Amino acid sequence: MAPRNLLFLGGTGVISAAAAQRAVGLGHQVTVLNRGQSGKEAPAGAEVLHADIRDAAAVRGVLAGRTFDAVADFITFTPEQTRSNIELFGGRTGQYVFISTASAYQKPPMRLPILESTPLKNPFWRYSRDKAACEDVLLQAYRSDDFPVTVVRPSHTYDRTRVGLLGGWTDIHRMRSGLPVVVHGDGTSLWTVTHARDFANAFVGLLGHPQAVGESYTITSDEYLPWDRIYRLFARAAGVSEPELVHVASETIAAQSAGYNPHLGPSLLGDRAHSVVFDNSKIKSLVPGYVATIPFADGTREIVNWHDQHPELQVVDQGYMELSDRLISWARGG
Repeated sequence: MAPRNLLFLGGTGVISAAAAQRAVGLGHQVTVLNRGQSGKEAPAGAEVLHADIRDAAAVRGVLAGRTFDAVADFITFTPEQTRSNIELFGGRTGQYVFISTASAYQKPPMRLPILESTPLKNPFWRYSRDKAACEDVLLQAYRSDDFPVTVVRPSHTYDRTRVGLLGGWTDIHRMRSGLPVVVHGDGTSLWTVTHARDFANAFVGLLGHPQAVGESYTITSDEYLPWDRIYRLFARAAGVSEPELVHVASETIAAQSAGYNPHLGPSLLGDRAHSVVFDNSKIKSLVPGYVATIPFADGTREIVNWHDQHPELQVVDQGYMELSDRLISWARGG
């Protein structure tokens, strides 16, 4: 692949940092634009510019006279923000890659595997509906004005900093303390987990690719696991041989968690509560050789080891501790 001139909006999140690192490693010219307030550094070898993407004048100032082969947008969440970015980057890039979300796909899904043609319809989660609305704005701009959009829909993508359990590190703490943990549903629904480095291999292959303009792509691993297995893999990585898993209906968790965290219920009912298995044929057809190679068993060890090396990250959420105790007592008829 010939070196390309790439702009990353964000560039320090789980997905964007891995993608930027991959792009730099392949020899692309990478510029990262963010506010410089996250405390995280862009990868070595990337140019860093500071401006708030919501401040159009500031962005125009730092990008004056510059154009890019591709702009990758990781930080747009509403149609209003999308319209502003169309104004900012129209005529400035050969491709505008919008990172949407696989949670926007129909929930519950009427058929598996989920394809790019699966309807976008999530009545449970505003975040997902907003991302789908952003896609609508971008695709209308493509149809009417040739705005060069490509849509990418990742699902649960992680790195060593993310404990992908309902309670995060608190669930690891409970397992290590011999306490039961809550698993939504009956623990058998299937979930797809993708390491950020694997995602980045496919994602960077799309950048500056003219065939990708006007198209949407799901990028995930082909590994899907029941939730009970996911909890047990984390337990094994944490040195717990047999965790005590207590199953609670997702609707009950959502109802009981409203006072603790109003976002937990919508994200659960709008995503994790449903089996999600994805067909990655489309991305593989454009990025030959793409395959996710990091099994989640390795990923869980990487996550737990990282947290064990950084005790300051082992934050126990007392609100979730109390919610877990209430839900477990309820499930046991207490």
